[in-house]
Formats: sequence, structure tokens, C-alpha cells
Amino acid sequence: MHDKQSKSDAALTELRQRLSDWLATSGLDKTQLARRSGLGRTTVWEAFQPEQPVPSAKTLAGLAKALGMPAEELLELRRTASTAEAEPTIREDPGPGLPIEQCEPHNLEVHPAGAAADRGNLPRQRSLPGYVPREHDHILAEAVQHVRAGRSRMVVLSGTSSTGKTRACWEAIRPLANSGWRLWHPYDPTRAEAALRELESVRPRTVVWLNEAQHYFGDAQVGEQIAAALHALLTDENRTPVLVLGTLWPEYDRQYTALPTAGQRDPHSRVRELLAGRTVSVPESFDAEALAAAALLAQDGDQLLADALTRASTHGRVTQDLAGAPELLRRYENGSPAAQALLQAAMDARRLGVGLHLPQAFLIDAATGYLTDTDYDHLTDDWAEIAFAELAKRVHGKQAPLRRVRVRPPKTPLPIAPPTPTSGPVFRLADYLEQHGRETRRLTCPPASFWHAAHTNLSNPDEVDKLANAAYFRHRLQWAHHLKRHAVDVGHPNAYGILTTWLEECGKRQEAESMLWEIADAGDSRAFASLAFLRENDGDLEGAESIAQRAAEAGNFNLLNLLATWREQDGDRKRAESLMRKIADAGSPQALRVLAGWRREAGDQEEAEALARQAADAGDPRALTVLARQREEAGDQEGAEALARQAADAGDSRALTVLARQREEAGDQEGAEALARQAADAGDPRALTVLARQREEAGDQEGAEALARQAADAGDSRVLENLVFRREEAGDHERAETLARQAATANNWNALTVLAIRCEESGYHERAERLAREASAGNPNALTWLGLQVTQTSGSSEKERERGYTLIRQGADAGDQYALASLIDWQQEAGDHEKAETLAWQAADAGYADPLQRMVSFWERAGNHVEAQALALKVANAGFARDLSKRQLKTWWPYGLDPDGTPTPPWL
Repeated sequence: MHDKQSKSDAALTELRQRLSDWLATSGLDKTQLARRSGLGRTTVWEAFQPEQPVPSAKTLAGLAKALGMPAEELLELRRTASTAEAEPTIREDPGPGLPIEQCEPHNLEVHPAGAAADRGNLPRQRSLPGYVPREHDHILAEAVQHVRAGRSRMVVLSGTSSTGKTRACWEAIRPLANSGWRLWHPYDPTRAEAALRELESVRPRTVVWLNEAQHYFGDAQVGEQIAAALHALLTDENRTPVLVLGTLWPEYDRQYTALPTAGQRDPHSRVRELLAGRTVSVPESFDAEALAAAALLAQDGDQLLADALTRASTHGRVTQDLAGAPELLRRYENGSPAAQALLQAAMDARRLGVGLHLPQAFLIDAATGYLTDTDYDHLTDDWAEIAFAELAKRVHGKQAPLRRVRVRPPKTPLPIAPPTPTSGPVFRLADYLEQHGRETRRLTCPPASFWHAAHTNLSNPDEVDKLANAAYFRHRLQWAHHLKRHAVDVGHPNAYGILTTWLEECGKRQEAESMLWEIADAGDSRAFASLAFLRENDGDLEGAESIAQRAAEAGNFNLLNLLATWREQDGDRKRAESLMRKIADAGSPQALRVLAGWRREAGDQEEAEALARQAADAGDPRALTVLARQREEAGDQEGAEALARQAADAGDSRALTVLARQREEAGDQEGAEALARQAADAGDPRALTVLARQREEAGDQEGAEALARQAADAGDSRVLENLVFRREEAGDHERAETLARQAATANNWNALTVLAIRCEESGYHERAERLAREASAGNPNALTWLGLQVTQTSGSSEKERERGYTLIRQGADAGDQYALASLIDWQQEAGDHEKAETLAWQAADAGYADPLQRMVSFWERAGNHVEAQALALKVANAGFARDLSKRQLKTWWPYGLDPDGTPTPPWL
């Protein structure tokens, strides 16, 4: 089969080369060729493209006649090219999905764009306009070429609603249709359930279609499992090749790939790893080249594109126009007051965390607060029925602003607790209107009716909890408390922890404790931790330890371990050891190892070794490391090495590294190097770091650099970074830059950045800027830091300061939030407060709201309290209240804000 495929590919390549040669000789372009041959321009274009299917015999005959070519030669090449693709592949189990040739693009969620004339032999695409390839299509084509060569690939297109992501994926896989490939679109009964259930059944030569991938990766229960299963699929040699295609909105892309804040849980670690290097941005609009290509298709008779270009040629949002966006927007802006109110309630619900399926009862109750008094007075008894009927009417593209949907019950329940089902009809907001709402209503806090409707009508734990957090981030404290309590009542597993914290902050300590005891008694051991911390903070050590003991009896020793560590850090070694022995008595070898370390520090070497030996016998290899260190300190080098090797064999290669360092400190360079090499071979990159440092100190620069590169490849680039600065200080600038780039390859961009700043300090301005720009590829701070270095240097001229500000602006363009902060301060000092606020909101949208808080403080310091409070209210309405000063919040709105923005009266 491989030989036939190679012969087929060679024949297809030669066929297209002959077509190209004759076209060049004829002096025609493809548009002229299409007219002369009587074929469609898209058909002609596809015949010349390497990623497209083998042209039909009719197409080749028409082209040959128009170009004056011998048709028989082309047809013979076509027969050879079609042999491998037409050869059936026999499999007992083809896996999930359908042959691509049987798939209908609209069923794959490609936006329809209205009726169009029949386009040759593609009857299922009558309502699709001609396709205009753009930059992201080249990347998709490369992925298709890779899978045809037998290598699995994954590409996720990231772009806002209706930018052509799904259509691009469909066009990319069409060349696979004649090669026996299948397409699997998991969606029944829900997307996440279908994906998790059948991913293991996917077979080679399958396209996994993950349109709107947030429905898979964003699932609170199984999103991480789906990401892990996809990773397993892509790396399984027995199932290669497969092609995984997905689409995402940019906000979900940012959410899944953002690094967690220190101390917070990491809900998307597997998804982030899966998406790394696999996402491709899709632009909002057509550029000049794409618009020109679309115009040619329109000239050739594509009426859909011709109509769209009459409306979209200035802004380039062709795909949105084709998907019905203008009509959706018109229906929203010109709808009845009741219809507008329902849409605004739906927009706010989606942007604040409610799922796709919006309960009708919730929308009706919420909508009333969006109406003016006059409009509310004019409502009829059947206003809701009339408004829903108005919004259910389809617009161009067969979309409706707000349509009723039917939720399928799960066919095969997953082994997880299902979300609480919604009773009554549910509706879905059109994607484009959802996106429009996120952009236009981001500074708007929903009215009181919205929050009340959520509390009354919503029962999905995740949705209720998200809305509680949304209220809290907007300083709507009263509604936040009510909704968080509702989240606890409907079964959210983590809501109680935050609620009890809020209750404590409000002075309701007794209520918080009662809730925690109730949850702990129900079997949630995490509640014990919260209770213990309360006792600890009160100085009630006995009470904290008693609660920790109850948690241990329930099988959770983490709390006892934490308390023991705190006692040891406070100097109460006796109490610490007592707690740790309780853990050890329960069968924890790690506790025995910790006790061994404490005994060794106390000078009781005999008991320390006995405890370490017990831990090692119980299966803790790190205890062997403790023993090895003790033998080394006692002068028993042979025994220490033997134990260290045992530890390494058992999985703790750090033992050899520890011994290497001890030998180095004792002056035994030869012994240290031998042990470090053994540790490196066992997988501890820090040992390579030790070796590299030793080689450098011995004057072996080449050997030191080689080892440093190995250490960097293994995950420790510190020595390589240090070598950069040593070479720079020695005057070997070229070598320093080379090493800095090698460090960057290992994802350490700090060396290039610091090298740029040092060059600036030494007066090498051009070199500094060049290095900073290189560093900005992985460290957006680089240009900003260099700019600050220039502007803050004592005695800088006006020209130099302008150069520094230019660098800072470039840093901001590269995505550095600190650059934005500097520019905002610059605009404030220059008196351009409007520009400063625009930049501050830009930073907030990028996830960095600190500049807004600083602007509020600026106005406050300037004595303009009205401006300060007005901006603070906008910040709170946008969901950034937690970034405001606690002092300001307590002074202005001690009990929070009502939804309309007025201070909430005392309610606690």
C-alpha cells in the first residue's frame, strides 16, 4: 500500500506540474482559464493546488482543451494518481465516525450562508460560498500533508465567533475524502460525554472533529480527562495517523493556557499542555489580498460573496456577514423592548458563567429589570410568549437570535455525579450575539432581577457558583452571599469554603463554624482543615490538633502533617514529633523519614538512622538518602555511596547529587564528579549542574558548556545562564550571545534579557535593542525593562527618553502588561487622563487590572473624590472590584453595592 501511495503522489505531482507549465506557456491566468474552459474558478483553482483532491476526468478534459494540451496524458496520470486513493482499506472495526465523503458540512456546524447555485459535483455545498484561503489555511494544509505521510497532528483554530474557523477545517480535510479517511464528530448525548466514551475507539485515518472545543475542554468534570485521552491518541503509534481539529474563541484559549496564580489550583493543566504549540489564530477580517480573491470569485458568479462584499468590503468581516451577523445585530437593536430585554438577560447570563442552555423561567424573571418603567407598564399578559416567538424567527444563515433547544438525556451515564437537570423549556443565544454582548456589556452590571432570577430558577451547582463569584467580583456582596449559599445548597463541592471565609470577614464566625461542622460531619474532610485553621488562628493549639486527629481518623493525614510542620517551625520540636509519630503509627513512611531528619538535627544519630531505616523498609526511597547523608557525615563513604545507589535505584536520584555536593565541599573533586555523573545518568539534572560548575572552575570551558547545555535540556538552565554572564564579563561577546540563545531554546529567556540590559549600561545601545527584541519572543518584559533602563538613567537626554518610551510601547505591543502600566503612568503625568484610562482598560482586558486601581488612587490623591469614586464604580461593574483597595471599598461601600450601583444599606 505504501508503494502504491508513493506512486500515486508522484503521479499527482507530475499532473499538476504539467498543468502549471502549460498555463504559464499559454499566458492565461486562472480566472481567464476558468472562463475559457467553462469551469468554475474554484474548480480550476483546486486543480492546481497540491493539498486538494485529484481533479475529476471532466475537469481535466476541460482544462486540456482550453490549454491545447493532449488530454490522454493527463487522464493517464489521473488514473495512476487515483489508484492508491481509491483502493479500499479493510478493517474489522473502522472505529467511530463516517467516511468524510458522507459528511455534510452543515452537520459539522459550518455556518450556512443561504441558497446558491449548484457548483458542479458538490451538491451538498449549494449554500456555501466560494472559499478564500488565508494564512491559517496553509498551516492546516501542512497538517493534512503530515497525516497523509503517516504522522498524527492536532490543530486548534482560535478566533471569535463566525470568523470562518469551522469552514477552514472542513476545506482542509476534503483532500482526505478519497483516501478512505473517516470523520468523527462527538456530540451525543453531550459533546464531553461522547468524546470521553469513544476516544479510545478511534482508529487510524480518522479526523477527530472538536468544533467549539470549549464544550470538551471546559467541562468541569471531564475536561482534563478528555485532554489526557487526546494526548494518548496523538502519541499512540498503533493508531497513527489521526488528525485532531478543533476551534476555540480567544477568551477560552486564554483561559485554558493561562498559568495559575501561585497557591491556586490548576484546573486546566492537561488542556494547557495539549494546546501548547497547537493553536493557530484566525483573523477577525479579510485582509486586502483575501478581499481581492473574494472579489474575483464574485466576478465569476458567486452571488453570495458578491452580496457580502457590498456590505463588508470596508471592514473585511466577510465571514460574519455570510453567517448572518448583520441581521442578528439588526434584530437585536430594532427588536421590541421585551425581546431586547430577553436578549440582554441572555447575554449577561452567558458572559457571567451560565451554560449554553438558558431556562425560560430564568430569562422571563430576569428580563423585567432590563425594561424601563414605561415599557414595563405596557407589557401584556402574554408578553413573554410574543417576545420568544419574535426571537425564534430565523435570520439570514438560518440562525435565530434566541432559539429553543432540546437537551438530550445521557444515553450512557458517565461515572460522575450528573448536574442537576433543568426543568422547563431552555433556550440558546446566537453565538454572534453572545460575542457582541461580551464586548458591549462588559462594563455593565446586571439589574437586581437578574440576580434574583438566578437565585430562584438556576440549580446547576457550577453555574450558581460562577454567578456568586461574578457578584462578589462586582462588589455586589449581598447577592454574592445569597448565591454562594445557594451553591452550597445545590451541591457545589467547594462553595462552602469561600462562603465560610466571607462569613468570617463579615463577623459571622459562629455561622461559619456551624456550616463547617455540618459539612465535616457529612464526610468532607476538607472542612476539618478549615475548622483546624480557625482554631490555630485563635491560638487554640489543642483544639486544632484535636480536629486534625479527627481528620486523620477519617483517612486524611495531611492536616496533622501540616500542624506538625508548623510546630517544628515555631520551635516546639517535642509537640511536632508527637504529631508526626501519630502519622507514622498510622503507616506513613514519609512521616518516619521526617522524624529521622529531625532526630539527626537534634544530634541523635542512632535513632535517626533507625527511623530512616524503618522508612526505607516501608518503601520511602528518600529515607535512604537521609541514611546516605548520615553515613557520609560519619566518614563512611563506602556505606554512603552504597545507600545512595540504593536510593537512586528505588527512584530517588537526588541521593547521589547530595553526596556529590558533600564530596565537593570536602575537596574531593574526583569523587564528587564521579557521583555527579552517576546521578546525571540516573536522571537528576542538578547533578549535571554540579559537573558543569566543576568543569568551569577547572578551566575546561568547552566541557562546562556542553554539560550546561545537557542540564538545560533536562530542565535546569541556571548554569548555562551563569556562563553567559561569565563569557560577557570576559569580553567574549559572541560566545555570550550564543549561550544566551541556547538558554532561550531551553525556555530560559532571562539570559538574553539581562544581557541586553548590561549592554545598555555599557553603552552598546544597538546591540542592547537587538538582544531585547530577540528576548521579547519569549519574554515580553524584555523591551519594557530595556526602555525603563533608558528612561530612568540619570542624565538621560530628551532624545534618549523618547527612545526609552518607544521601547516601552513596543513592549506593550508585544503583550507586556507592565509596559502598559508604565505608559499609563506616563499619560497621567502628561495630563492625558482619557488616553491613560483607555490603556488601563486595555490592560484590564488582558487580565491586569492594577493600573485601573492606580488611576482610582491617583484621582483620590489629587482630591478629586467624585472622579475617583466614579471610576471605581466602573471598575466594580466590570468585575475588577477585588483589584481595588480594600480601604477604598470599606470607606465608600462597606456593605457592598446594589445592582444599580448605589451603596447597599447594612444587611449583615
